[in-house]
Amino acid sequence: MSKILLTSAYFPPIAYMALLLRPETIYLEAEEHYRKQSYRNRMTVLSANGPQSLSIPVVQKYQKMMIKEVEIDYKTEWQRHHWRTMETAYNNSPFFIYYRDFLAPFYEKKIKYLWDFNQELLAVILKLLRTEKEIFYTEQFMEYDETASIDARYTIHPKLYGTSDYPFKPDIPYRQVFDEKFGFTPALSVLDLLCNKGNESKSYLLATGIDER
Repeated sequence: MSKILLTSAYFPPIAYMALLLRPETIYLEAEEHYRKQSYRNRMTVLSANGPQSLSIPVVQKYQKMMIKEVEIDYKTEWQRHHWRTMETAYNNSPFFIYYRDFLAPFYEKKIKYLWDFNQELLAVILKLLRTEKEIFYTEQFMEYDETASIDARYTIHPKLYGTSDYPFKPDIPYRQVFDEKFGFTPALSVLDLLCNKGNESKSYLLATGIDER
């Protein structure tokens, strides 16, 4: 069976999760160097002021750090800030109240490594989506993997959505908390989908038809 390549991600965007739920074998890139300003440590929520990015601060001890070596920086109160922002953005959504107890621990405990944080959070997200998915990890880094049917390690990126370099179909509109103010806002974290669609989130992801053009 063909495979899809993805990176580690903090509360991944919808396109990422749609790929993750496809029938292909999923591999996460475990042997890459950490890349700044990517979904590896960044998520986007929809606040009353529009899309808002939330980034986990990291300790970058040297320029080319392996993704598994990157430590989370707890010198600032980023957990408190992220959780308050999420509460403010989604308290009025239909389903945040049902998911908050599953998510709150990530903003209370201190997990040392970004990789571990993301993997533990992804496991909870899959649980909330009521799905089981076996995930494999790369054992060596290849700039280009000819065996992958879809290599999304570089294309699912905050700066590429809506550009000619973004090779996936756009998100299908769904009702959001602030859609009367902004209209439909795409390229958000799967958190937005969960809070607004609840138990229908998995069906939405399976129906999006995210595929290379």
